[in-house]
Amino acid sequence: MTVTYSSKVANATFFGFHRLLLRWKGSIYKLLYREFIVFATLYTAISVLYRFFLTGSQKRFFEKLSIYCDKYAEQIPVTFVLGFYVTLVVNRWWNQFVNLPWPDRLMLLISSCVQGRDEYGRLLRRTLMRYVNLTSLLIFRSVSTAVYKRFPTMDHVV
Repeated sequence: MTVTYSSKVANATFFGFHRLLLRWKGSIYKLLYREFIVFATLYTAISVLYRFFLTGSQKRFFEKLSIYCDKYAEQIPVTFVLGFYVTLVVNRWWNQFVNLPWPDRLMLLISSCVQGRDEYGRLLRRTLMRYVNLTSLLIFRSVSTAVYKRFPTMDHVV
């Protein structure tokens, strides 16, 4: 679901940015806070266990185990996986951007193909562009909540 924050972002100050992030309904914080709490709890428990409850030999064993795990963690190319993921995300965004209907391109095509400098040619080009704008509005109305709020009924479209 798309959540619009245009008015709040426009009025956000540098020091009020954290309030904007906490207000953000579609934020990464809302998505990952459970995992972060589990991670922080486990990290704190392991740290307290290591610092206060393990003996010297147990600490050395734990350090050897962590070095062993670190050696095998280096075999997983995290930068490659992260780069692959970022490439996928950017490609999806770019494909959405490219597939948006742009009336400007069609306007240039109509103005070059519909001949005539008289009143009929001008009215024909204008009518065709009005139809193009109407179809763009109907498409954006079915996709975007902001456009749907601006044009909720067909009377508003007219």
